[in-house]
Amino acid sequence: MYERILLPTDGSDASLAAAAHAGSLSRTTGATVHVVSVADSRNRFESPSSGLAPDAWREAENERATAAIEKTIGELPEAVETERTVVTGIPQDEIVDLVEEAAADVVVMGTHGRAGIDRYLIGSVTERVVRRSPVPVLTVQGTRGQDDSATSD
Repeated sequence: MYERILLPTDGSDASLAAAAHAGSLSRTTGATVHVVSVADSRNRFESPSSGLAPDAWREAENERATAAIEKTIGELPEAVETERTVVTGIPQDEIVDLVEEAAADVVVMGTHGRAGIDRYLIGSVTERVVRRSPVPVLTVQGTRGQDDSATSD
């Protein structure tokens, strides 16, 4: 049924919970897990008076994305075949584009479970992917009540 699983990650607890599900699904179906992390191109801190210069932002985001992939792959069973991709852009757009590029049959991704003002201000990458994905999206709830520093969801 599934040959290619797309596993977006930001390195958060929610992403690691999703990795456990993707690993289980892969063991059951023999599917390859395509682990992707998006280096966010939107530098919210770039300004003449404060924040990060564009080059520093890009470098930091690429390092974060690469580390997130390595951390997530570490949560997958060793026998699972994996592919790794770091892309730069707006997370939900890049993830949806990768569904087709990677020929994914399913997306497995974590959700932080934000509500209220946090959800309004930060938004939900997962929700946007669910609405736009041409393939099924399995969402996995991260641990509630923990301070999760990732802000992609």
